[in-house]
Amino acid sequence: MTRRGALRSIAGAMAASVALPLSALAQDADPINQVLQNRSNDWSDGFDAASSGAASVRTSAPILSPDTATTTEYAIQNYTDIVARGGWPVVPGDKKLSLGNKDPNVVILRQRLTVTGDLAAGAGNSQTFDSYVDAALRRFQARHGLPADGVAGPSTINMMNVPAAVRLAQLQTNLVRLRSMSGFLGDRYVMINIPAAAIEVVEGGRVISRHTAVVGKVDRPTPILATKIYRVSFNPYWTVPASIIRKDLIPLMQKSPDYLTKKQIRIYDSAGVEVPPESIDWNTDQATKGYLFRQDPGDFNSLGSVRISFHNDEQVYMHDTPQKDIFGRVERFDSSGCIRVQNIRQVIGWLLRDNPDFPRERIDQIFKSGEQVHVNPKPEVPLYLQYISAWAMDDGVTHFRDDIYNRDGIGQLALQ
Repeated sequence: MTRRGALRSIAGAMAASVALPLSALAQDADPINQVLQNRSNDWSDGFDAASSGAASVRTSAPILSPDTATTTEYAIQNYTDIVARGGWPVVPGDKKLSLGNKDPNVVILRQRLTVTGDLAAGAGNSQTFDSYVDAALRRFQARHGLPADGVAGPSTINMMNVPAAVRLAQLQTNLVRLRSMSGFLGDRYVMINIPAAAIEVVEGGRVISRHTAVVGKVDRPTPILATKIYRVSFNPYWTVPASIIRKDLIPLMQKSPDYLTKKQIRIYDSAGVEVPPESIDWNTDQATKGYLFRQDPGDFNSLGSVRISFHNDEQVYMHDTPQKDIFGRVERFDSSGCIRVQNIRQVIGWLLRDNPDFPRERIDQIFKSGEQVHVNPKPEVPLYLQYISAWAMDDGVTHFRDDIYNRDGIGQLALQ
């Protein structure tokens, strides 16, 4: 079947169902680690990506592709029809529902899931939360970036109750973004989708790996960029950005004067001479004037074991983290603009694949030794930091995410 024929087939399926069936899916944080966020010698971080809904993706097609723009157009047609038919019912949020419950709200839940094709139209109107409703709810959760646990709790109900007209507008806004990025992006590239807090590693027009990410807070957003990765740094120092010194370190030092010493963050003056923390007046802004703050490499380092640098004026980069559990959170908007990457060793192995001096064995050795090494991928690898909050893939599934930075112009979708 030709690509055009395949897309027509998908369009026919989407006309019958907005969301085609998917398989059922199954600390005490330090303030600085919350800002950047156990180091392991394994290539995998040992954290199941399925917890964030990543396992819902059943296609190797990248989000940034002409096919995604086409399938999103079909989704817009479907949602236009849904809006014309009155949208979907509001699901009451007064009760948490799950498998085995019997409640009148289950009838409304069934109706809501049926409108978007998550539940088959002939599944009935029983008040019992049966296995059909369970599977349908997991499909809905997965395509909205929620943990696919089959529990209709507050987060899931809130997603369900976003009006159909708002979802339609979101798709239309994102179609413009998809079209603008549907040209040739390179044989090999990395794409970070900010609202999804997710990463695609793409080669030859197909996604070869997907990674959960942590991106910038609402008040410290990750920038939208088209740039190139130019360096991989193993066991790096962390040079603390001025914004974090001002917003985080000064308040921390006011509360706990030994904080920097505990975290092995050293202070240097403009001449490169180390300055003791007690010589600075932390009740003023003295620390922001001409000092460099740098954390030593090690298991405690906020960057973890590796940093990936790319050209930008925002002082942001991709990096590891010593706190792997953060990838299990639903809302992964917790950094100061940088991007934390789950299973980052898989990414750097791919970035350095064509560098004969850095086979996997050499990379393993560097991690184990703690040696500081900087490597420049040649050629530099394209990187796209994009804002795609609604899209439809060639498997017929329509995805939505929170408009975390309120860039869709639909304030209702901005995460509160």
